[in-house]
Amino acid sequence: MIQRPQPGDRFRIRIVRRWYAVSWVLLGVCPPVISELNHGGATRYWSLALLALIALGYATVAAFPRNRVLRPHAYLGVLALALGALSLLRGDGAALFIVSLPQFWLFARSPRHSIAYSGAAAAATVAGIVRHQSWHVEDFSTGNIVFTLIGYTAGVLLGLGVVRIVEQSDERARHLAAELASAQQRLAEAHRLQGATEERERLAREIHDTLAQGFASIIVLAEAARSGLDTDPGRSARQLLSIENTARENFAEARVLVGSAPRSGPALGSIAGTLRRTLERFAEDTGLAVTADLPDVECDQPTRIALLRCTQESLANVRKHAAASTVEIVLTPSPYGVELEITDDGRGFVVEHAHGFGLNGMRNRLAELGGELTVTSSLGDGTRILAAIPTNSQV
Repeated sequence: MIQRPQPGDRFRIRIVRRWYAVSWVLLGVCPPVISELNHGGATRYWSLALLALIALGYATVAAFPRNRVLRPHAYLGVLALALGALSLLRGDGAALFIVSLPQFWLFARSPRHSIAYSGAAAAATVAGIVRHQSWHVEDFSTGNIVFTLIGYTAGVLLGLGVVRIVEQSDERARHLAAELASAQQRLAEAHRLQGATEERERLAREIHDTLAQGFASIIVLAEAARSGLDTDPGRSARQLLSIENTARENFAEARVLVGSAPRSGPALGSIAGTLRRTLERFAEDTGLAVTADLPDVECDQPTRIALLRCTQESLANVRKHAAASTVEIVLTPSPYGVELEITDDGRGFVVEHAHGFGLNGMRNRLAELGGELTVTSSLGDGTRILAAIPTNSQV
């Protein structure tokens, strides 16, 4: 997989290339131009024409790397020939060759092409120097030849080193990209599993607060109705009716849970009215004395459902465990939110030893709304449940 340069990398590459272009013009092109202008001679115009050709070709390739007329590899061929021709005309092409070496690595297709083009340019430069000095035996010197060969060798070694560094960087980038993709996949899987776990917990809580409580109520009512068929048939008939109503409610809740019915919820309308109906059903089913102070409180649907579920769970606990004779429920609005207090005079329990699903479910449900559940109880002193939900859950 080829790693494309990032925007920041492309910017840095442009800056480096611009600095090189300025350096190449100042150190590579300008000195021979100034030399030719100062000394003149028959070769001056040919040398200036070759330098202009090289400069024009470099500017074209650098500005338009996809130019169809002068492609980068064609320019490198022209550059190699021009360096050889300048060496033939001037006899001192080592400096321009060395300064031009980076171009063979910038514009070639691969390191192999870079080595081949720069080698051809080195050979042409050396050949031009040798031929020129063979015409001027009195000026013969091996310095330019040596510097050309040293420059070519150093350029190849340096170019290969840079290519190796880039390849290693690309390999690390590919490795990091693969690790990132793997981490993203694991994170997505963890989120999926977390979502599934949260959904199971939500369904378990809803089933406990609705279906399970309804079935428990049906069992208690059925036992009571069966025992009173001979002694109090009228009461048994009312209990059977309550069983029917509870079963219908459970059926409606089951349809909501499986998604075959809209989530209209059981707490539409006034929360006070909904709680009154729940308490009336509880008093009718259990025969306990129930007192209620339920003013009209405006709150949103999640808050109404949370208050109703807390009431249903508390009343179910009173029926199953408290052995109470009276239950009191108070709904209180405040500037900070709404509070629901449920108190019974039953046998009580040790709060620290209570780890039932019902209390934890109430705490979690209230916590989702930023609320809090406070349970106060002790053996023989009854139980007090206080559910508080802050104002930001209200309308």
